[in-house]
Amino acid sequence: MHAWYLTRRMQNYRQLIVWQKAHAVALKIHDITGSIPRHQNSGLVSQMRRAALSIPSNLAEGCSRASDVDFAKFVQIAIGSASELEYRLHFSADAKILPRKELEERIEEVVEVRRMLIGLLKKLRETSK
Repeated sequence: MHAWYLTRRMQNYRQLIVWQKAHAVALKIHDITGSIPRHQNSGLVSQMRRAALSIPSNLAEGCSRASDVDFAKFVQIAIGSASELEYRLHFSADAKILPRKELEERIEEVVEVRRMLIGLLKKLRETSK
């Protein structure tokens, strides 16, 4: 049995490695978006922060659900938020709003989290059959 599955059954989202990584990404996004000048952000800061926070938040909420089917729905939402955040990071780099090197590191982290979420979703679907 996988560690994430045992953790899921204990309802402790903080022990999920994917949650820990998503939480770290959210904190980093909060920090880097703080340097975006107000005249450049046009809502970008709040959108990036919201998408970043949505990932660990949905994992936390999903862990409180009674079934793996319900949890899987929240994991799917987290995957969507990771994709949204990845795009906004690409946009910020292409628009020269934030330094490309910093954003490339964040993009790698977001992609890693999304891959982990996809793996978690597959496992949840397998166990709910």
